[in-house]
Amino acid sequence: MRIGELAREVGVSTRSLRYYEEQGLIRSSRTPGGWREFDGAMVERVVMIQHLLAAGLSSTTIGELLPCLEAPPEERTGVLEVLLAQEVQRLEAKRRELDRELDVLRALRQDVSV
Repeated sequence: MRIGELAREVGVSTRSLRYYEEQGLIRSSRTPGGWREFDGAMVERVVMIQHLLAAGLSSTTIGELLPCLEAPPEERTGVLEVLLAQEVQRLEAKRRELDRELDVLRALRQDVSV
């Protein structure tokens, strides 16, 4: 499928897809006319990238995770588990920080309404 078709299929811009390709997150081949041609498997891969980005992971981290996710379980080295554990810790710390900020805002709202 061409880049526009992939973009419509997954709901992202063609610019994002070009960026993902530049970062090595997705791959395409070229037609004789020079058009990008994406394999159907890239749909699932782009959806996964979108989910990982939404979770707050950087494109660098995603680039490290994708090969691990695609490897059969018997070929995995444990890197995936370590990276995911680090991301969970980072997000939990971020959640604690947000909870503290929410507590402060709630307290301020109560003070204002009294």
